[in-house]
Amino acid sequence: MRARTRTGLGVLAAGVASVLLAGTASAAPTPGAPGVGDSYYPNAGNGGTDVLHYDIRLTYQPATDVLAGTTTLLLTATQDLSRFDLDFALKASSVLVNNRPARFTNQTGNGELVVTPAQPLLKGQTATVVVAYSDTPSTEQVDGLNGWKKGSFGALGVDEPQSSAWWFPANDHPTDKATYDVTIEAPDDNVAVTNGTLVRKTKSRAGWTRWQWRSTKPQATYLTSFIVGKYELNQSTTPDGKPFITAYGSDLGDSLYAAKASVERTPEIDAFLATQFGPYPFEAEGGVVTSGITFSLENQTRPTYGVRNFRAGSNTTLIAHENAHQWFGDNVSLGRWSDIWLNEGFASYAEWLWSEHEGEGTVAELAQYTYDSNPADGDLWKLVPADPGADNQFDNAVYDRGALTLQALRTAVGDEAFFKILQTWQVQKGGSNGRIQEFIALAEKVSGKPLYDLFQTWLYTAGKPAVGPNGAAAFTARAASVQAKPKSYDQIQANHRNLAAEHSH
Repeated sequence: MRARTRTGLGVLAAGVASVLLAGTASAAPTPGAPGVGDSYYPNAGNGGTDVLHYDIRLTYQPATDVLAGTTTLLLTATQDLSRFDLDFALKASSVLVNNRPARFTNQTGNGELVVTPAQPLLKGQTATVVVAYSDTPSTEQVDGLNGWKKGSFGALGVDEPQSSAWWFPANDHPTDKATYDVTIEAPDDNVAVTNGTLVRKTKSRAGWTRWQWRSTKPQATYLTSFIVGKYELNQSTTPDGKPFITAYGSDLGDSLYAAKASVERTPEIDAFLATQFGPYPFEAEGGVVTSGITFSLENQTRPTYGVRNFRAGSNTTLIAHENAHQWFGDNVSLGRWSDIWLNEGFASYAEWLWSEHEGEGTVAELAQYTYDSNPADGDLWKLVPADPGADNQFDNAVYDRGALTLQALRTAVGDEAFFKILQTWQVQKGGSNGRIQEFIALAEKVSGKPLYDLFQTWLYTAGKPAVGPNGAAAFTARAASVQAKPKSYDQIQANHRNLAAEHSH
């Protein structure tokens, strides 16, 4: 999604005093840092806290764009804290920490809510933080940007790398995942959709319906969606018994059936991806199609798709891309935003796997055609996927060259080792985070091969690799003939252009 660099607050300085406790000298509690130290987004996340669970209870009025309610965070202090930050763009009206009023400062322009509890939090202590607020998200900016979408389609809290700040206070970085209960009250003629399982719908007052959703697996903040508007909501179960929930905007027009012909195949596509990557990692499946965005995003259990992706007809390669993220990006999230290849290169490779499964071009054909179609002086080879920079996280090189890197790896280690690497990554890192260097180390361990040069060439060095992704033999053989364009190639390229369009994912 939109690459939005968050500047503003530097490290909050505090004097460190010494106190005598139980006869030993101990440092006094200090402020938590306003960020986790991500070089792309210095203010993303917060130091000193680990959020375990979010209980978000909101009322949203589409006519006025007023969002009101409370978010309760269960968090553990990872240091002795005199105060701590939450990432939040809206104005809080009150904050309680362990049932006691806390002092707080709304630094909305920087996207920070600074909380000073009545009593310091000690390292290892679990605290209950309740933030009450009422605001209009479309009017609030962080560093001059706004991640809230509002229009005739309703409202969307959907974006990457930041979107949660416009609807709930959080530790907004993929390294701090949590479970969620999200309850959204909206007018009766609206639907409210987010992640996980729909627990119940209730009527607490005339004209309004409250939708209660639960996500029981660790989930990153940017993968948590807020969707309210006029949608057709469909509920069923997958062949293996999971809730399967889809929603389609009432304004999709003549793209509605193409969208349905794509998204409704999600369980089939996930079942195929499970044969490649290991068991589907979450408790529910689904998808939402809206006119409110042009890109698409892998919101956990329920990706959000911009309707423009279906205007030329069905598009199952996009469904494969976003649902591959359920494994690569959602179950195993990136450790720093510079590790974006771990998300996008793998999801793009899944498009090739699905194409081969559908008989529309093999992985090897797509890889070779992509390599051959981009001249040595082309843009694809100018960017380094291993560290593209905050402004280029969703550049085509991260998608296409990222997928080419995986094909080069597969060629080098063989199919058995390659898929064992992908599945072992899920087993070892599932529910947590990973870094590129950790993936490379795992690939070397599983394959028993030295892979430094391969990754250096394909992932870390600008310029077109001298030998293609299918190896030297294929590189020599292909010179004798001109390869036809695989059937799926143009659709996959269109997907990548749309995914990068707003820099939103």
